[in-house]
Amino acid sequence: MRETGAMTEYVTIRPLVRYHAPTRLEETPMNRSFSPQFLRPVGWYLVVLSCLLSGTTAIRAADWPAFRGPDHNGISSEAQAPLHWSQQTNIKWKVTLPAPGNSSPVVCGDRVFLTCAQDTGGSRRSLYCFSRSDGKQLWVRTVEYNRPDPTHQRNPYCASTPTADGERVFVWHGSAGVHCYDFEGKELWSRDLGVFRHIWGYASSPIIYGDSIILNCGPGARSFVIALDRKTGRTLWQTDEPGGAEDRAPTGNWVGSWNTPVIAKVEGQDQILVSQSHHVKAYEPTTGKILWTCDGTGDLTYADIMLGQGIAVAASGYRGPAIGFKLGGSGDVTATNRLWRAERPPQRVATGVVIGQYLFMVSEPNVSCIEMATGREIWKHSEPGQTFWASIVAVGDRLYVTSQKGVTIVFAADPKEFRLLASNDVGERSNSTLAISDGQIFLRTFESLYCISDN
Repeated sequence: MRETGAMTEYVTIRPLVRYHAPTRLEETPMNRSFSPQFLRPVGWYLVVLSCLLSGTTAIRAADWPAFRGPDHNGISSEAQAPLHWSQQTNIKWKVTLPAPGNSSPVVCGDRVFLTCAQDTGGSRRSLYCFSRSDGKQLWVRTVEYNRPDPTHQRNPYCASTPTADGERVFVWHGSAGVHCYDFEGKELWSRDLGVFRHIWGYASSPIIYGDSIILNCGPGARSFVIALDRKTGRTLWQTDEPGGAEDRAPTGNWVGSWNTPVIAKVEGQDQILVSQSHHVKAYEPTTGKILWTCDGTGDLTYADIMLGQGIAVAASGYRGPAIGFKLGGSGDVTATNRLWRAERPPQRVATGVVIGQYLFMVSEPNVSCIEMATGREIWKHSEPGQTFWASIVAVGDRLYVTSQKGVTIVFAADPKEFRLLASNDVGERSNSTLAISDGQIFLRTFESLYCISDN
């Protein structure tokens, strides 16, 4: 039973499904010389071993079960994905959604999950489940929350992406709680974590670590990182983050953290990394103890921490600073571990992809390649008329990112120069990150959910 007065309601709204016969298009020849080994598809035995170690035995190699993929790094294990599509070509199916949203689809087995609000006021917050084969809506579960709950008009309610473990799907609806369902839509548990108020709303997504669900809860005066038992919803640990505010902090600046936690292997041990206002924190995953901190991020942190080979980059939003730092240590490691600080980069909301020693990053106006160890910008490209909030996804030696106008550009993962491979326009606005599964692309726009396939 849920620990609050909010109700779970079963809603039978059926979105319109349109079917299009996929049309195969000839691909543009590509220079395949830059092909990092770690982007090649992994073998089944590695995936099975990884699942057993994490306690998630039902996840398949082709699943995209969480925001930015199975490893939370935007890198797909697929060999390839469609290069060309439009409103008329290579669309396997399209589902009309009831309202705009910034969350992203996840794919697990034969299910596609997506969050979406039923109204502009956020009083009805839903998790949808679709059949991946034909887009048919299998079920929707809606939670009512009728108290005032502010957000920004560019961040509609249900901005948090769900995550799935092959048997259960988990969703955070901000002040409306955390909910766990089985794949048939039966509610297994719910938790009321209290009220989270910020004038720009919430967006962080849950991740699975072993037998726990990890959440960066906030922003607002109440902000914390929490671990919940994924079978029961019981709190395993909670580490508060001081200094939050619903609007402006005492300094007069807006503050807040919207990024999703990532798991890093540091000195042979797993650590949870979260970019908070003004610093990065590393948490011990079974206790929530803060292991080390690195100062230098800005007041607002949107992008997830981007992990390289023993180093990482944290990029603040609202033209705040970005920092590069070495992983590890104890206590305040700013003086010993911080490698560089870029004071005023362009406005960044999205998370980039790390390939080798290079970070491929988008800002609202630009696509760029950055050297991880130094912060040096290798190249920068501005795609005419496009701005980006979606995060980059890597498939083989291609990088995919969708603009706010709904144009997905595909470019080479080449640290030497920007090379555009394709530009695909569906004519609908989007702030969401692509999901890649079994060679198909799943795209969420303000109006629709697409399955894109060229076979």
